[in-house]
Amino acid sequence: MNITGILIATLVVGGVGLFIGLFLGVAAIKFKVEVDEKEEAVLAVLPGNNCGGCGYAGCSGLAAAIAKSEAPVNACPVGGEPVAQKVAEIMGVTAEAGVKQVAFVKCQGTCDRAKNDYEYLGVEDCSVLAFVPNGGAKACNYGCLGYGSCVKACPFDAIHIVDGVAVVDKEACKACGKCIAACPKQLIELVPYTMKHAVACSSTERGPVVMKVCETGCIGCSLCAKVCPTGAITVENFLAHIDQEKCTGCGACKEKCPKKAII
Repeated sequence: MNITGILIATLVVGGVGLFIGLFLGVAAIKFKVEVDEKEEAVLAVLPGNNCGGCGYAGCSGLAAAIAKSEAPVNACPVGGEPVAQKVAEIMGVTAEAGVKQVAFVKCQGTCDRAKNDYEYLGVEDCSVLAFVPNGGAKACNYGCLGYGSCVKACPFDAIHIVDGVAVVDKEACKACGKCIAACPKQLIELVPYTMKHAVACSSTERGPVVMKVCETGCIGCSLCAKVCPTGAITVENFLAHIDQEKCTGCGACKEKCPKKAII
């Protein structure tokens, strides 16, 4: 190959490279996406778990919503108060004091307390049991199935199956709500971390029916409501409910409950 051919090849390659460089530069300017500095700052202080407990598609979705003032600065259940304060400082607002919450399983029908209709040997997944007779082997149709769909859903290892019933570790729980969504029996709810007493049952069956299937189920006798000095307890559909804002934690309901359904 002579020198002329080499020069031509060099010029062609250089020209193509120059053209591509100019094209990419123009495209970068034309299609540049403006980045909200506040959004980037908020995202940097969020925990990064991407659990979805805030109701948005991960931490980036929440950061965008906060930057646009579409979500409160304390919307992250995982970060809690410390993260809320940092986000509030970035946004130039005051973070309202939020109530720390944790998940609570409304059932204590363990293997020795609740009866079974039959022995189940199938797939160990609570959602699958909706397709088996009576919705599972447990005689109480409102009880925890104990196959751990909530355990699998929890990204913080805060819930475990103990003696056939899901139990939440209050200290590890971040109130992301994934266990609530995973429970086909809707037995899990968010309650204040400081909650003193709660009804660990969700059955709305009449007392005689409950007593046949579980030793610790609420029978709707209303004795707890009668002894509560603050009127914090009501009984609807044969199931007691405690208003946590009125409850003072005196323990009168727990002592009076004949089935020990209040814990």
